[in-house]
Amino acid sequence: MSSRIKKDDLVKIIAGSNKGTTGKVLAVMPSDNTALVEGVGMRTRKMKPSQLNPAGGVKDIHVPISLSKLALVTDEKTGKTSRVGYKVTAEGDKMRVATQQKNKEIK
Repeated sequence: MSSRIKKDDLVKIIAGSNKGTTGKVLAVMPSDNTALVEGVGMRTRKMKPSQLNPAGGVKDIHVPISLSKLALVTDEKTGKTSRVGYKVTAEGDKMRVATQQKNKEIK
C-alpha cells in the first residue's frame, strides 16, 4: 500500500506520548505503515564492545511511528495540518493536494 506521506515532509504527531510535536520525515516504510520522524521516538540502545567499537556504550536510535499517528503540515507558519489527496492535471501529471484546504498544492 502506498503512503501519502513522503520523505522530507513536515509532519505533526496527532496521537501518543509525543502528541503535538512536529518533525521532518527521515524515512517511510510503506510495507510496515511506519515512518521515522526526526527527534521523535528516540530510544537508547546499549552496544557491546566489539572490534569496531572497543569501548561499547550507549547509542540513540529512532523508533518507527505508525503512519496513522502522523498528519501532514500544509501551512508551516501556523502549523495547520490537512489530509492528502491526489489530483491529475490536464497534462496528465499526478500531484498531491491538501484536501481540507481547498486543494492547496503540496510541493
